[in-house]
Amino acid sequence: MQQRSEHDLVVLGSGIAGQTTATTAAEAGLDVLLVEKQPTLGGTSTMSGGWFAFSGTPEQAEEGIEDSADLFRRDLLEGGRHLNDLALVDAYLTHQQAAYGFLKGHQVRFREVAISSGMSAARGHNSEIRGVLATLHAAFVAAGGTTRTDTAAQRLLTDGGRVVGVRAQGPDGPVELYGRRGVVLATGGFSRGAEMLKIFAPEQLAAIPYGGRGNVGDGLRMAWRLGAGMADMSFVAATYGSHPDTGEEFHELLTAYYLGAIVVNTDGRRFVDESIDYKALGRAVLDQPDGLGVQVFDSRVRAQSHRGIPLKDMDTLQELGHLHQAGTLEEAARLAGVAPDALVATVERYNLAVAGRATDEQGRTGLCNGVGTLPPIDAPPYYAYPAKALMTTTYCGVTVTPDARVTTVDGEPIDGLYAVGEVVGGFHGATYITGTSLGKGVVFGHLLGTTLAGTAPQGRSGGEREETAA
Repeated sequence: MQQRSEHDLVVLGSGIAGQTTATTAAEAGLDVLLVEKQPTLGGTSTMSGGWFAFSGTPEQAEEGIEDSADLFRRDLLEGGRHLNDLALVDAYLTHQQAAYGFLKGHQVRFREVAISSGMSAARGHNSEIRGVLATLHAAFVAAGGTTRTDTAAQRLLTDGGRVVGVRAQGPDGPVELYGRRGVVLATGGFSRGAEMLKIFAPEQLAAIPYGGRGNVGDGLRMAWRLGAGMADMSFVAATYGSHPDTGEEFHELLTAYYLGAIVVNTDGRRFVDESIDYKALGRAVLDQPDGLGVQVFDSRVRAQSHRGIPLKDMDTLQELGHLHQAGTLEEAARLAGVAPDALVATVERYNLAVAGRATDEQGRTGLCNGVGTLPPIDAPPYYAYPAKALMTTTYCGVTVTPDARVTTVDGEPIDGLYAVGEVVGGFHGATYITGTSLGKGVVFGHLLGTTLAGTAPQGRSGGEREETAA
C-alpha cells in the first residue's frame, strides 16, 4: 500500500533556503516535513564557501566598514545590469536584518567580513556553513519537525488548481506527502543537469560540474509543468577560480585576482579585466585555450592567505600541490604550463600600468569591482594557480512574488506553491554577487516560514486530485 502523510507544510530541499524555511515554520508551531532527495542533508549549500551578504551589521561596524542598504541596492542593480526584479531586491533589503537576527539567534558566528565579487563595500560575512546547517536542523528537530531523506519528489499534487502535496519516491517505495498550507520548492538549480544546461546554457557544459548531486532541476520542471514563469535563464554562468582537479570534499575556489593577481591564458597573455565579477570571468575563461586561466601573483598577495576561509585559502591549495611557487616568473610559468617569455612581458606591461606609466591593456583600475589600489607584481617568490570555470549554481528559475509565491507566465500566483533559494529567478538579474545566494536563501526562507506560520490553512488535501509530472 502506498504510504501517505499529512502535515501543515512540506518543504522540498534541505539547503540553507529549505532548512531556514522549515526551521522558522516549525519554531512558530507548524507541523513541518523536510524532504531531501539525497541520503545526507544540505545540498549545494554544504559545498559553498559559507558567505552571506548583509549590510548594516555589528561586524561591519566593529571593523569600521561603511556600508548601507542603499549602497547594497546599487551594487545589486549594477551587478544585475538593472534586470533584477526590483520587488525581490527591495524585499531582501527590507528583511535582511530579520534574517541576520535569525542566524545570530541560532548562535551562528561570522568568522570574517570581506569584500568580494560585485561588492563596493565589504559585506561578505563568512560562516562555517556545515555547522550552520547542522545547528538549524537540530533546532528544527527540537521544534518537532520531521525529516525524510532518500526521498525524491516526482509529481506535484493539485486539488482544484491548488497545490496540496507531492508524490515522491522514498527508500521503501512511492509516498504521497500533503501540506495543508502548501508545498515549498527549495530544490536548488540544475548545475548537475546536463539536459537543462543543453537547453538554457549549452556553452556552460564546458565548465567543471559541481553543486549538489541532486541539482538537476527537478523542482523547476515540476513548477514549469504547472505553468510557472521563468527568469534569468539566459544568464547561467560558471564561476572562475577552481583548479582542474577540484574535488567535492573541499571548496576550492581562489580569487587571488581580487587581492592583486592577474589572470593569463596559456599563451601568457591577459584577456580580461580581473576586477569584474567572477561569473563574467567564468564566461571569459571558457573562450581561452583549454578553458584555462592562470592566476599569477607574488609574495604580497600570497601573504594575504587566510587558512580555512574560502576564496583566499592559498595555504591549503599549496599543500594540495595546486598552487605553484617559484623564484622567477619564468619558472612559475613553466610549472603552470604558460609561455615563459610572454608572461614576463605581460607582467612588465602590467607593472608599468600600475605605476601610472602606461594604460592598462584590459582597462583595469582596481582590485575587486574597481575598489582598492593595485600592487605591482615584483616581489618574489612568484605563484601560479591554473584554474577553470566551476559550474556551482545556476541562479535562475521560477518567478515568485516577494513573499515567495510561485507565479505563472502571466504573473498569477499558483495557489499553494512557494519557492525559495536557487530555484528562484529574478533576484540576481545578469549576475551574482558573493553572499547573495546563501543570503537570499535565509532572507526569503525566514520570511516565508514566518508568513506561512501566520496564515490560516486554505483547504485540505484529498478529494479529486490532478498530478503533474516532473
